[in-house]
Amino acid sequence: MFRFYSPNILYLLAAVVVMYVLLQFLYHVRKRSMRKFASLELLPTLTPSVSSFRIRLKNGLFLTALSLVIVAAARPQFGSTIKENKMEGVEMMLVVDVSNSMLAEDLTPNRLERTRYAIDKLFSTLSQDRVGMIVFAGEAKVQLPITTDYRMARSFAKRLSTQLLEKQGTDLGQAIDLATLSFSSKKDVSKVMILITDGETHDSRAGEEAKKAKDQGINIFAIGIGTPEGAPVKINGEMLKDENGDMVVTKLDEKTLISITEIANGGYIRATAANFGLDDIVRKINDMQKSELDTLQFEQYNEQYWWFLLVAAVLLFAEAILLPMRNPKLRRFNIFKMQ
Repeated sequence: MFRFYSPNILYLLAAVVVMYVLLQFLYHVRKRSMRKFASLELLPTLTPSVSSFRIRLKNGLFLTALSLVIVAAARPQFGSTIKENKMEGVEMMLVVDVSNSMLAEDLTPNRLERTRYAIDKLFSTLSQDRVGMIVFAGEAKVQLPITTDYRMARSFAKRLSTQLLEKQGTDLGQAIDLATLSFSSKKDVSKVMILITDGETHDSRAGEEAKKAKDQGINIFAIGIGTPEGAPVKINGEMLKDENGDMVVTKLDEKTLISITEIANGGYIRATAANFGLDDIVRKINDMQKSELDTLQFEQYNEQYWWFLLVAAVLLFAEAILLPMRNPKLRRFNIFKMQ
């Protein structure tokens, strides 16, 4: 397969065409001017050292070399093959609560902002693990499929917001179910689910879904966001109130999260201002037996620009040593029979 890495640079070849047309125009203007000076039959006698062929050849060499340099700048590349790399790691699915309760400010500046920072930091330190992300509130959605593209993962982490989902609430069971389905189908791959939530769930399926995840070889860890005492939820500067007009206070439900992690052979950590907990969980994951992950990667295309630069250099050298005028001392070595 052949391609140019920067094909837009090839538009500069139009400038070479313009230069060629301009040189041709100047050549004919010069020729008409010489005709005013003398007839075509007398010009070789009057200007024995002038060689229009040499001049046109030098111009041709220069323009050809310039064209080759432009082609080289576009980076012509040939073929790519697919190879299979073996990597040691785990599949890690982050399940992140983006309900309004995550706007509570018992963690500075608020629970969700602190979560964004911690996940971004985590993704910046990974090297061989596959990661994905599920966001949930009253519903769940795949925010990031399993990938090793950490740059893209960090980009998605920075977009975490309570606006990602329309339906509010905390359906933890649905989130665990979707995360379980989002892992790869390989049975010999270590799989880890990390719940990041305040644990306040509005359904009773979380334990059941955790059992299903365990049956598929998935370990579930959880990070509890918030405090058991709770904190009010502030949206756009105003305190969130319930149907009765009372201020909503969201509390950390550690009992639910501990129960889920015990079912799925994981572990629970409460996030604090000093330690969010992700680093501790990653250390526990690293102590697990890591599986061999197969990743298909494209090899880089083979660069071919240097061939064009080499030929261009030869042509420029020839253009530099080629004299535009005839040299009487070198006449017996003349190789230009057409002049």
